[in-house]
Amino acid sequence: KGGIVQMTKALANEWAQHGVNVNAIGPGYYETEMTKPLLSDKKAVEAMSAKIPQRRLGVPADLVGAAVLLASDASAYMTGQVIYVDGGWLIE
Repeated sequence: KGGIVQMTKALANEWAQHGVNVNAIGPGYYETEMTKPLLSDKKAVEAMSAKIPQRRLGVPADLVGAAVLLASDASAYMTGQVIYVDGGWLIE
């Protein structure tokens, strides 16, 4: 994850002069097809949820707002940023 953060910053710095904005979305724990085997363990889900201030895992729809922001002109002066959509997991 640290590599993505640094790559986002480095590419933003490099490509800004060409009018290219580089940003990233940092998701937390999400309910997806890929995490389905892990999420079948109810105790694991409870342990993960307990570490998240919103006390739940994310669903793909939770990422829509950040994606729309980054795809719109509203983020025209935003570059080199990582938007964390993790229910507050990183603040714990």
